[in-house]
Amino acid sequence: MNITETKLPGVLIIEPAVFEDNRGFFMESYNQKKFAEKGIHNEFVQDNHSLSAAKGVLRGLHYQANPMAQAKLVRCIRGEIFDVAVDIRKDSPTFGEWTSTTLSADNKKQLLVPKGFAHGFCTLTENVEVLYKVDEFYAPEHDKGIRWNDPEIGINWPLADPVLSEKDRQQPFLSEAGINF
Repeated sequence: MNITETKLPGVLIIEPAVFEDNRGFFMESYNQKKFAEKGIHNEFVQDNHSLSAAKGVLRGLHYQANPMAQAKLVRCIRGEIFDVAVDIRKDSPTFGEWTSTTLSADNKKQLLVPKGFAHGFCTLTENVEVLYKVDEFYAPEHDKGIRWNDPEIGINWPLADPVLSEKDRQQPFLSEAGINF
């Protein structure tokens, strides 16, 4: 397993060891012991799976507020996504900054998004499936979001007119979100 740090402390790109032959491949997408040896100590309690049928679907920017904040381990198992994490910890020197990576079924990379970060992605292909582990159960009363195109954050999304849910279209800007991290 190879781990690459991003410009945002705690946001990590994880590349599992992949063993390929004429039959296909095998990989461990998660191994608690190996992650702990690398300093990753999240105890994941729930797996989530999404399908986005169209190219250009944007989901985010989402987070779960305290005391139910979640870390996420995200991977794309079909297609390709532009995946983003935004630091929303008010006292952080990187508050409001973002980082991104491309996750795909081909590259098998994963993104670890710690608590205190908003997460979102847009699909770069059709029929994209994303799996992610979280270390806190879903709590609808703590489900929050930030506007995907907030100019204060300035994410350079690879699309101009995404397919959005009504909920994501109406999320508040970072300055209005009332964040408690």
